[in-house]
Amino acid sequence: MFNIYSANILFLNHYKKMYFVSVVLILFSISLFFLKGLNLGIDFKGGTVIEMQFNKEINAEKIREQLLNANLGDVKVKEFGDSKTYLAILEKKSDDNNFITKIKTDLEKNINDNINFRRVEVVGPKISNELAKSGIYAVITALFLMLIYIWFRFEWQFSLGAILALCHDVVLTLGAFSLIGFEFNLSVIAAILTIVGYSMNDTVVIYDRIRENLKKDETSNLIDLLNQSINETLPRTLKTSVTTLLALIAIYFFGGEILKGFSFALIWGVVVGTYSSIFIAAPLILIMNIKRDWNEVIDNTP
Repeated sequence: MFNIYSANILFLNHYKKMYFVSVVLILFSISLFFLKGLNLGIDFKGGTVIEMQFNKEINAEKIREQLLNANLGDVKVKEFGDSKTYLAILEKKSDDNNFITKIKTDLEKNINDNINFRRVEVVGPKISNELAKSGIYAVITALFLMLIYIWFRFEWQFSLGAILALCHDVVLTLGAFSLIGFEFNLSVIAAILTIVGYSMNDTVVIYDRIRENLKKDETSNLIDLLNQSINETLPRTLKTSVTTLLALIAIYFFGGEILKGFSFALIWGVVVGTYSSIFIAAPLILIMNIKRDWNEVIDNTP
């Protein structure tokens, strides 16, 4: 039976293959981002979101057809929890209450059913542009501050390795959202920032052990020492990842439609973050030939 506490997996012996896989995934993600783009939510492109509840089961296409007849621009309608509740996303936006009232009246007349508008959100183009910029700045600022933090705490090679691993995680997350088509909104930006923190924490744990082992042993083969460090932190890495995933999977399946994109981003981020800490961040220490002399002068002055 496999025992993670006495594991001796040769992770770095296959790092070139893992790098090849990561490069392919990154190129694929970038291609998807530019060719297909993201399914931007109302937070970033503006518009009107209406959560509506019907008294009877109804088809989403029928709702969309009626809304299109009202000249509201591009219209998206999707089931929101059950076959009586739907989320309608309209390109047209207006702060006029009569605008929403008219939509409700016309829809009730055409569908012949009473409708409860449970939630209405309107975001203008100016606000959506500001939110998009704020989201980008938040991610870039987080990456920059972590670069500085790791640089001061370790050596520049560690800092560069950690940031490259984080960029890898963010790009693959954007690619996954572009491929699957989940709505990309502010909650997903929050999830990406959480992914950055989670992945960085995992990487720092491995880097700490690498530095400790470098101080203890200046003669062993570097690739063997790195493998040893990763195996020593493997129990902690797996326990943290698995317990986090269990909670996130529960949120994904039982948290409702509104949390689908957020929980998916976190699930994907935990998996990719764990992978990048082991197969991206750690091998960079080997590639950049980290210094082996970590002897420190100890001050014994009373």
